Amino acid sequence: MTIKVTHAGLATTIQDLGRPGYYHLGIPMSGAMDRLALVSANLLVGNEEGAACLEAVFLGPQLEFTRDTLVAVTGAELPPKLDGEPQPTWTSFRVKAGQTLSFDYLRSGARAYIAVAGGIDTPPMLGSRSTYAIGALGGVDGRAIQANDMLPVGEGGGREGASVPEALRRSPGSPVELRVIPGLYWHRIQEGSQKSFFEDTWTVAPECDRMGYRFRGGKSLDFVEREQPFGAGSDPSNITDACYPYGSIQVPGGTEPIILHRDAVSGGGYFMLGTVISADMDLIGQMQPNMTTRFVSVDMETALVARRDRERLLERLRAALA
Repeated sequence: MTIKVTHAGLATTIQDLGRPGYYHLGIPMSGAMDRLALVSANLLVGNEEGAACLEAVFLGPQLEFTRDTLVAVTGAELPPKLDGEPQPTWTSFRVKAGQTLSFDYLRSGARAYIAVAGGIDTPPMLGSRSTYAIGALGGVDGRAIQANDMLPVGEGGGREGASVPEALRRSPGSPVELRVIPGLYWHRIQEGSQKSFFEDTWTVAPECDRMGYRFRGGKSLDFVEREQPFGAGSDPSNITDACYPYGSIQVPGGTEPIILHRDAVSGGGYFMLGTVISADMDLIGQMQPNMTTRFVSVDMETALVARRDRERLLERLRAALA
């Protein structure tokens, strides 16, 4: 089976759970920005949790189907329509050969995940079908989908009308609270700035994509004076090159924090004041420009508890859709 793309949307890419194991070579993991939403979509149509789906940002694609199948749309509230008739989100629905799937205007969130029974079956690269456009890996010829692309789909089955319970649909609050473990180069900013970073309210800047999310509105950070080490740049936010963990927060010039996400580079010369905990990374993928945000300081124990809570949420999701 193939799906014909008649309209690609704004930035629709093929994503799965990514390609771990190559970060030390400068190749990021990529994969879904909202991993829980992708897993939910796959379970709804009977796929393996990490099957490849379409990740649509802000604006959905238009797709023509060549055979009967099951589809589910999760993540952002981007209402699907089948031949113009509204369909539910977070619920599997039947699509017949010859029908067209399109989408209404975005209601909330930022990224919707479109799963098809059998999964998108483009050739894997380094163990993943995820699109990493900067490196021309995965997806369709290493890029986002385009009009007239024909997307291959594997064999699969599932149950029509399966639905994710409301309590298991995770989305950002208002303001969004992102838990952060201070560290790495936390000592590089003065005590007053350490305090104000967590006290201030920030907003998502227009520069927010798969590489990272920029934030504005808080106070500029004051750095501890020092003689810049050999190999570091002249700006006080510069360091000698270091590795960047996923979720790490860099603040070039001390003005606008940037959270590095799925397609971020693996290292560079900006200091990192801390790291967003893994349990909250999915929330960032559903944040729109101008959303208000608070950073909350937590310790490692709290982060590990949050990770266990997220795994329990996944277990409940699997049980609900078994």
